[in-house]
Amino acid sequence: MQLDVSGHHVEITPAMRGYVVKKFEKITRHFEQLIDVHCVLTVEKLRHKAEATLLLRGNKIYADATEIHMYAAIDAMTDKLDRLVKKHKEKTLDHHADEAIKARSIS
Repeated sequence: MQLDVSGHHVEITPAMRGYVVKKFEKITRHFEQLIDVHCVLTVEKLRHKAEATLLLRGNKIYADATEIHMYAAIDAMTDKLDRLVKKHKEKTLDHHADEAIKARSIS
């Protein structure tokens, strides 16, 4: 996984970068096939926005979140991404294979 963190109207500190990396490690535990991650942290007046695009095999997943604090925005964004990645993984699994295995064991 290649992680790119950039800032718009905000300087990305090592603490922010480390926090983002730590949060994306949680997502990679649920789905290991992440190819590329592009994360943009933005500050507009009193709103802190975190947005990210995940490039998966055959799909792109985008999520963003706006909060009062940057770390809260990162938390909300990664929670959304985690749900979307789980949903994508669920769609890609072949549920019929499980049914065939169960049918063979019963027979």
